[in-house]
Amino acid sequence: MRPFWLALGFLTTFPVPRLGPVLPGEMRSASAFYPVAGYCLGGVLALAAWLTQALPEGLQGALLLALWLGLTGMLHLDGLLDSADALLAMKPPPERLQILSDLHLGSFAFGVGFVHLLLKWQLLASAPSFWLLLGLPAMVRFALLIPMNLYPAARPEGLGAGSREGRIGLALLFALPAMVLFPWQALAVLLVMLLLARWAARRLGGGLSGDVYGALVEIGESVGLLVGVSLRAH
Repeated sequence: MRPFWLALGFLTTFPVPRLGPVLPGEMRSASAFYPVAGYCLGGVLALAAWLTQALPEGLQGALLLALWLGLTGMLHLDGLLDSADALLAMKPPPERLQILSDLHLGSFAFGVGFVHLLLKWQLLASAPSFWLLLGLPAMVRFALLIPMNLYPAARPEGLGAGSREGRIGLALLFALPAMVLFPWQALAVLLVMLLLARWAARRLGGGLSGDVYGALVEIGESVGLLVGVSLRAH
């Protein structure tokens, strides 16, 4: 169970047993359980959506967005904001990597963050299916493992870099039910995340960082919601 608890503790704010120091190679094993951590997150979101379905749509969307951010500790949102500042800057790759390490936020971060949160709130206010809320976080976290294994780490330090070269086959097995249930959403998530990862790697000199991983998760979730809401509308 230790790899699962490591994945859950890394990706969410759910309480986990005291695990002690993370040993070399353990995050690679834990990455196989990223989709399972996604199901845990999605299960709470789906339950919250069901409990709040009588509320006005805008209010329900805001509550679900706040819960989503809280359950992830805003880890992925922080990565999106940092990545926006670095990847959109008209700088050479080494300077972009320095921007990723800067704790301060610039205008790109505020602009991208505002538009992203506004979009995600609107999508959640459009009443996506409970099953999509359950499965989407799992398929996104599986999709994340593909660019993590395709591209080298832009910076060797950090838990994100230590999660590379994990057990992607087992992760696929865990994520497969969600992907079979929502094939179009899964396809869109995979394509968008891979294209964004390729673009980001070029901007950073060939590799990806933990901040970019977080950005890919945030954008992948919004893409999945967008496709799900669009299909439901038709």
